[in-house]
Amino acid sequence: MRNIPFVISGPSGVGKGTIVKALLKKDPTLVESVSMTTRAPRPGEVSGKTYIYVTKEEFEKRIRDGDLLEYDEHFSGLYGTPRSFVEARLKEGSVILEIDVVGGLNAKKLLKDTVLIFIDPPSIEELVERLKKRGTESEQALRERLQRVKYEVHMREQYDYKVLNDDLDRAVEEVLAIINKERNKEGD
Repeated sequence: MRNIPFVISGPSGVGKGTIVKALLKKDPTLVESVSMTTRAPRPGEVSGKTYIYVTKEEFEKRIRDGDLLEYDEHFSGLYGTPRSFVEARLKEGSVILEIDVVGGLNAKKLLKDTVLIFIDPPSIEELVERLKKRGTESEQALRERLQRVKYEVHMREQYDYKVLNDDLDRAVEEVLAIINKERNKEGD
């Protein structure tokens, strides 16, 4: 079985984080990447576990040093994945990267054998309800996230797999089946 990177992307509120947590519990050979961001932590988030929180200056230095696999600016913050972190984690197992669609496409260009999995919401209405229930967005942030959904859904056509998250258990099993299928393929 090969250790390869798997990108999980989809709109805010689609359940990416919940799916990733379930995958990590079900399969101990999967390891999670931790993204870096300049945004402030939300309640309950822990630096080094949820995200690596850094200043804008430190983030920009990482860009200049070539230490980011991918990065993007959206929702008033910079987000990226430290390449050295992912490459080190690949020695432990297959790495799950929960990143946005732009980051996923960039990661695929830079990391051999990266598999892109897009998580689709059952509907836009359901997505709006999930975001409202989460209670972490202002009205303005919610509007910005919903505007981005159209772009993200359009970009999903460039992904290797699409999984509908209308039933969490089924979605987790479907993603796990994709991961196992891809890890058992012969390398190129």
